[in-house]
Amino acid sequence: MDQYELIRTAARVYQKSIRQIARETGHTRKTIRKVLAGWEPKYRRRHEPASRVMDSVAAIIEGWLRTDQETPKKHRHTAHRIWTRLVEEYAFPGAESTVRRWVREQKARLGWPTVTAVIPLDPELAQEAEVDWGAAWVRMAGEERQVKLFCMRSRYSGMPFVRAYPYERQEMFFDGHTRA
Repeated sequence: MDQYELIRTAARVYQKSIRQIARETGHTRKTIRKVLAGWEPKYRRRHEPASRVMDSVAAIIEGWLRTDQETPKKHRHTAHRIWTRLVEEYAFPGAESTVRRWVREQKARLGWPTVTAVIPLDPELAQEAEVDWGAAWVRMAGEERQVKLFCMRSRYSGMPFVRAYPYERQEMFFDGHTRA
């Protein structure tokens, strides 16, 4: 990856030609052009690794999933429940994450609907914030005392605002909001 940065720097900062960069780095001009166009190599897995642990119980799980298609949603096997049954009934040595991944792939292959429950947060400027109170010990006028910290974080920018108050009261709450 440092070669790519070297090529970009040579072209943009030092204004070197593609031919000159190719001579200095030993790369082809075609590769230099790709790098300058923003290309970076991507790792591609050639084949999926074999899950030998799942081979012995694959038929059992597939049977459970096929019967689950006919049962009500509340009575279907979850991936965790499948793993628990495999461990209890068949002394399964594999990890729960392996079973979860395999069940997810099989459900997709069987055509089960996938659930995506992501609600994107898109707060507007100066409309939403998270507020909380904290406590800290400080030394004021030679004596230690506890102060209350008004902590506020804007949902839009993520910037924190912290201010110390002697008490945790409504007046301090409003003052913290106006100062933030």
